[in-house]
Parts: sequence; C-alpha cells; structure tokens
Amino acid sequence: MSTAPMNDPGPPATRRFFLDWLRIAAFALLVPYHVGMYYATWDWHVKSPFASAAIEPLMRMTNPWRMPLLFFVSGAATAFMLARSGATGALLRDRAGRLLRPLLLGMLLIVPPQTFFEVRQKHGYEGSFAAFMRLYLGGADGFCGPGGCIAMPTWNHLWFLPYLMTYTALLWLVLRRWPGALDAAADAASRRVRGAALLGVPIVAFAVERWALRDAFPITHALLGDWHAHAIYGSVFVLGAMSARADRWERFESLRWPALGATVLGWLALVLGAPDWARAIGAAAMQWSAIVAAVGFAHRHWNRDGRWRAVLTEAVFPLYLLHQTVIIVVAMGLAGWRPSPSLEAPLLVLAAFGVPALVYLLVRRIGRLRPWFGLARVAAATPPPSAARA
Repeated sequence: MSTAPMNDPGPPATRRFFLDWLRIAAFALLVPYHVGMYYATWDWHVKSPFASAAIEPLMRMTNPWRMPLLFFVSGAATAFMLARSGATGALLRDRAGRLLRPLLLGMLLIVPPQTFFEVRQKHGYEGSFAAFMRLYLGGADGFCGPGGCIAMPTWNHLWFLPYLMTYTALLWLVLRRWPGALDAAADAASRRVRGAALLGVPIVAFAVERWALRDAFPITHALLGDWHAHAIYGSVFVLGAMSARADRWERFESLRWPALGATVLGWLALVLGAPDWARAIGAAAMQWSAIVAAVGFAHRHWNRDGRWRAVLTEAVFPLYLLHQTVIIVVAMGLAGWRPSPSLEAPLLVLAAFGVPALVYLLVRRIGRLRPWFGLARVAAATPPPSAARA
C-alpha cells in the first residue's frame, strides 16, 4: 500500500517516481497560490488591505491547470491501485477511509477558523469563536451577501477530497461491471491519439466544454450540480487513469516543449486583454497543455528515487489539509500590525509550510492520528526494503 492516499504509482519494482515528484510539486504550489489569493482582488475568505490586481497575472500562470494536474495524477494513482488489487470492496473502503476521515476532521476542526475570520471581516461578526462554533455546527445560514450565503459546515479548500472520492467510486463501479473497460479505452486512445493529437484533441474538447458549460454552470465546489467543474476534473482524472494503463509516458516527454509553448500562449491570452473567446481558448489550452508539459518534463528529469521522496510524498497531505487555515489565521494575527506585503507574504509562506511540517512530524508517530491526516497506518506505511533500490 502506498504511503499516501492520493498517490500510488505502482509497486516498488515499477514505481513511476516522476508522478510522486509531480504530486509533491503540485501540492507545494498551493501555498504561494493561496497566499496570493489574500492579496488579489478575486473573491476569497479574507482580504489584505493591500489587495490589488498587480499579482493576478502571476496567479493566472497556474490558475487554469494546478487542480487539473492533481486530478490527473490522482487518476493515474487510482488506475495503478485498481490494476494491482482489482475493483474490490476492500479497496473502495480503504480509499473512502483515507479520503473521508481527513475531510471530516477538516470540516469539524481545521476549516472553522477560516469561516470565523471570514464572517468577522465580511459581515462584521463580533461574537467569540466558541459562540461562532455553535452557529457553524448548527448550520447557520444568516451570513449572506451579494454572492450568496456562507455554507456551514463547509469544506472550503478541502473540496478536492469529496470530488476525488466521487470519481474514484464511479471508476470503481464501471470496472466492477466491466473489468476491461479502462484497458480497452486506454488501448484505443493509445492507438488513435498520438503525436500532436495527444496535445490538440483534449484542448479542443476542453474549449468546447468551456463554451457549453461555463456560463450555465459556474464552478461552485459544492459537488452537486457542479457540472462545469466535473467536466474538467472528471475528464482529467479519467485521462490520468487511461495514461497510467497505456504507460506511454514517453509521448508526453516528446511533446513537452510544444506543450510548454501552448501554455505560455494561453497565459498571454489571459493577461494581455484578448477578446473573451480567445481568453476562453487560452484557459482551455492551459488546462491540458500544462499537464502535458509538466508530465513530460517530470518524466524526463524526475523519474528517479531520492532521499526525501517518500517523506515528502507522505507529508504533502497534512500540508494540503492545514495550509489554508494557517495562512488565514496568521494573516489575521498580523493584521493589527499592518506589515507591508513584501514582509508579510514571505512570513505567510513560511508559516504555511512550517506549521504543517511540524504537525506531520508529530502525527506520523501517533498511530491513531495518522488516518485522520491522510497517512497510511503504520504497518502499511513502511515500504519494503526493495523500494529504496528500485
């Protein structure tokens, strides 16, 4: 069993190390991105008094593809697990425990401080945190504004977990009924979609999807009815699973430079005031071309083990769970001092990496806490000796 619930790139003899490193890098990107959300003008839970549009072009460099990349890697990991264990009930139960326990912990203990500071800043709430928790756990719906009401309880940034669980369960159901469906789809795609088509066909599909669904179904991260988000994230999850079964990663490597070029062109369309249709195509292009580029470069340069890979692969889940709450709590703690962004932002980044690292070093030693932070149980978390030599 893998050392992390969202990544299991095969047994040691065939482990795709580049997927581990890619997942580590993708989760690490969440920290500077969410620190940036504090300073951007886009809607977020709390806002800096120095918020401006100046940082937004940098934010757009990763905005269209950072979460699709995580779903792609998770789809590949799920395919490896299903190939090894089959669509068994035990596998689905294990997956549910590894994803839903941290989600429950997050909604009850980790996310509430985010919502507390949000209602204080946006709605002028003056009660204590204890009083707020009674409202939060009771499902209060009175904190409303032009964008709607704040849901309580909520999963905020942890929305990735129920979405991943849903896609995993759906793929499991398909393979339970048709065991060879994923292999057949991967084989057909491998034979028919190659070369430039591997880059171009999904981009066209994502562009059509944006045109058809973006305005009718704005992304909500509420799971139910979030069809535009499901079309994006569910698609790349399946593409990741198919890519793992096809195991033709060298094709991504051969397209890494054209894909990087397409990503840059898409970003320029987003930041240089292009017409709306060009911006939509640019975002659709980035959703897939950045994944192809990232996978291609990772396969080229990162497909090897390293001293810190296993530890970092495990540690990114606590980082994911805790980082946004740390950012918001520390930012609100510093608000009275009003430090400049040049001083405050590095402190937020340092805290968002440092606090989860300390929590990880603590909970990794406490067997009963490990599953609640997305870590494998102790017996399952120890790789066989051959892993270091693979």
